[in-house]
Amino acid sequence: MKSFSVAAAVVAVCLAAPALAEECKPSKWGKDDEIGSANLITPERVKAAVALVKQGKTKPLGIVIDSKTPAFPPRTLNLEVVQPGQQGGKRLFGYKGSYNDDLVQLWLGTGSQLDGLGHLGQDGVFYNCSKDVDFAEITGLKKLGTHNVPPMVARGVLINMAKHFNMDVLPAGKAFNEGDIQAAMKAQGVEIREGDVVLFYTGWTVGKLASDPAAWGSGEPGVGESGMAWLASKNVLAVGADTWGVEPVPPEKDGRPFFGHVTLLKENGIYILETMETSELVKDNVTEFMFVLGQARIRGTVQMLINPVAIY
Repeated sequence: MKSFSVAAAVVAVCLAAPALAEECKPSKWGKDDEIGSANLITPERVKAAVALVKQGKTKPLGIVIDSKTPAFPPRTLNLEVVQPGQQGGKRLFGYKGSYNDDLVQLWLGTGSQLDGLGHLGQDGVFYNCSKDVDFAEITGLKKLGTHNVPPMVARGVLINMAKHFNMDVLPAGKAFNEGDIQAAMKAQGVEIREGDVVLFYTGWTVGKLASDPAAWGSGEPGVGESGMAWLASKNVLAVGADTWGVEPVPPEKDGRPFFGHVTLLKENGIYILETMETSELVKDNVTEFMFVLGQARIRGTVQMLINPVAIY
């Protein structure tokens, strides 16, 4: 009986193997695609985004960071300003030139950042069935690097979840999903369209980062799992929030922190924008704007420090 059980188990595994292999389906943009939802950036959508500029105002969406800015462990930042070749009062060139330069050692996933499609997967599989053993090298990703992402020029929309819940700052661990998002959109006159950049305001960064940085970095409110799946169904370009991880911490479901990252990045090729400081847009009652991002293009990066601009 024991040998029969072992044999049956082997047969079951063999029969299951093809099914497991079929679980990962190539991207709708083709099996060789590396940019996912960035394929939605079209000349027509760019021109439509430009038409949203009415007042000529520009607002940075990135925050200022330094060595004290909390970041997901073990991420850190160290900056040194140096004067090469100028020790002992030496001057350079024929006109006694002097200059400062800077050296930075940091994790690119610090502060305001773009999560690329090679950032989070499941069991070693990432966007478009890419396996980590095939593309993740210590010297840089061989595919899915953020340097591949074209300039993001799109219609941006802001959904004020703090207003929806009648709070200045949503508490850590507070999750909001499809029903909450749709109710907030209806009340605030917001419509999500294909190819949009969707940002959420929770009050977390403006309310916590300066006053209680330890609390800011140890928890956060955010989009729940079903909310992420619903946003993915809208075929958006990117999803972001004024929080460092976009999803709730503590997580909505035990043992599944940041599973919404898997839904967006791995399953749908949709980018994530973290720590988008949108309080100035809230003050101006802006819910629709032109979103512009041209990230630094370092080959093979998983994430990138960013400072997108909202123009309206």
